[in-house]
Amino acid sequence: MQFDAHIPAGPLTEKWDRHRFELKLVNPANKRKFEIIVVGTGLAGASASASLAELGYHVKTFCIQDSPRRAHSIAAQGGINAAKNYTNEGDSIWRLFYDTIKGGDYRSREANVYRLAELSNNIIDQCVAQGVPFARDYGGLLANRSFGGSQVSRTFYARGQTGQQLLLGAYGALMRQVGAGMVTLMPRREMMDLVLINGQARGIVARNLINGELESYAADAVVLCTGGYGNVYYLSTNAESSNVGAGFRAYRKGAMFANPCFTQIHPTCIPHTGDHQSKLPLMSESLRNDGRVWVPRNPGDSREPQDIPEEDRDYYLERKYPSFGNLVPRDVASRAAKAQCDSGKGVGLTRCAVYLDFADAIHRDGRETIAKKYGNLFDMYELITDDSPYKTPMMIYPASHYTMGGLWVDYNLMATIPGLFALGEANFSDHGANRLGASALMQGLADGYFIIPYTIGGYFAGTTLSPVTSDHEAFKDSTRVAREGIAKLMSINGKRTVDNFARELGKVMWDYCGMSRDEQGLTQALTLIQELRAEFRENLLVPGLDKDYNKSLEKAGRLADSLEFAEIMIYDALNRTESCGGHFREESQTEEGEAKRDDENFSHVSIWEYAGSDHKPKLHKEPLVFENVELSQRSYK
Repeated sequence: MQFDAHIPAGPLTEKWDRHRFELKLVNPANKRKFEIIVVGTGLAGASASASLAELGYHVKTFCIQDSPRRAHSIAAQGGINAAKNYTNEGDSIWRLFYDTIKGGDYRSREANVYRLAELSNNIIDQCVAQGVPFARDYGGLLANRSFGGSQVSRTFYARGQTGQQLLLGAYGALMRQVGAGMVTLMPRREMMDLVLINGQARGIVARNLINGELESYAADAVVLCTGGYGNVYYLSTNAESSNVGAGFRAYRKGAMFANPCFTQIHPTCIPHTGDHQSKLPLMSESLRNDGRVWVPRNPGDSREPQDIPEEDRDYYLERKYPSFGNLVPRDVASRAAKAQCDSGKGVGLTRCAVYLDFADAIHRDGRETIAKKYGNLFDMYELITDDSPYKTPMMIYPASHYTMGGLWVDYNLMATIPGLFALGEANFSDHGANRLGASALMQGLADGYFIIPYTIGGYFAGTTLSPVTSDHEAFKDSTRVAREGIAKLMSINGKRTVDNFARELGKVMWDYCGMSRDEQGLTQALTLIQELRAEFRENLLVPGLDKDYNKSLEKAGRLADSLEFAEIMIYDALNRTESCGGHFREESQTEEGEAKRDDENFSHVSIWEYAGSDHKPKLHKEPLVFENVELSQRSYK
């Protein structure tokens, strides 16, 4: 099978402009004839819904929460990248493009990444116009700071949580269109199935989470903006409702999944404290601007950090990577922390933590300056741990965070099913094998504000769509399948709760497909997951009723998807015998323990096709062609 990414011809810097010109247009009056379903209301979903409605399309927007503003993007902290170069540090669209390609370890499409860098400046202008309160310097200009993987200050941020402020901006735009009657909000709904008619995506079946009813909705196109699959690891940084369900259900209908083994580990998370946890608290990567990462020089040193003198401290990132220091990319910083803990230098009760120390920054800049930068994060850390970062170093450890894999999409953001689009973290395309910090918000908003309005119009203008209503037989078939699946889960009546199964799955994935992977461990994980799936089918307990508000039933459906999807992740990790970015195969590393790519055999996108619930998926490949960037071994020294 050939995968046409529809990358425009011509010079890299002209591709998007040329493509926008060549896309067919829908005139304003005809836009009113089209119905679009958008699933998800994070940055990608809210911006897409608002932008499409502003153009005149009729949009139905679905969210799993009670309000669109509760989407997981609201919890994003650190910032958003753009190549404005306000600080005259030498930044440019090209440098942002290059840093992103390099940060992703050369496993992304040049054309997509350049477009993302090109649109980044538009995003900042859009958000400022919406009233997003970005931090500003003493002169009133927008302030920015550095994030991992970059030597320039290109990350724009809000003094609260940047994701919160960006989402509120997009939410405001969305609600204006709700008020104008162009967007219909459908809260407390979960997508159960994608409906295909004549091979095209023409709607969804959703479950009303309040009363349990299955509802059918027809449209001319479906846009998935449902985030990633980080909760396969259970103790991730994601909210519990963040799940792979919508993407996986599209995958079962023929949408193919790309690079599922590409998961990102975030280096600045609060270590877990016990089995009571359902997620891991995230601390913004921006802390690495001023915080210094260190461990005791001697394994087993149990002294309080303030009692350990400088000569007994190992600032290992500064030692190992003198050029980037504490600002090495996330994958590098995370593996380095793991290596220190594995060598016996970990700190805290679990010995699975390292110090992030602000003493030097406070001494240099003063407490007030540091409080203005990180006060909200310091307060949150103290509320959770009862320790003040102003007085003692933070303790941090990596946790699963973002997923670079997702539904395969072409340059138009369309999946392998015509009429199905995937935006933001739900698609695979723009980050490669590792995401640079502050680029997730950038991609979600670029996709929603500045790409999908053009590309979905090109689809409508070049496609014949017959009239369809929710009375069509395809909707009845999908509803029947969804109802049978729910009945099956309810009928098992075993002894193990959903969370109990999810926690076990997460531990298997973290132990064998986390920061470090090898053939033996991955093979063992595959067996363990298959055994867990079998027990899940026999011993799951879902209390309550299906025609009711039932959180256990919600979770059970998502876990059933996660159990299957975990196998795909393992298959992908087994197949990719190289190391690249966040995918670290122990069999493929340099003498210094860094990721070692195999460009000859793996310079491609791995694309997996569904072959049935209990069958290994079929692998396809999209070659990655580099015409503007020279492939080289990443170095941050």
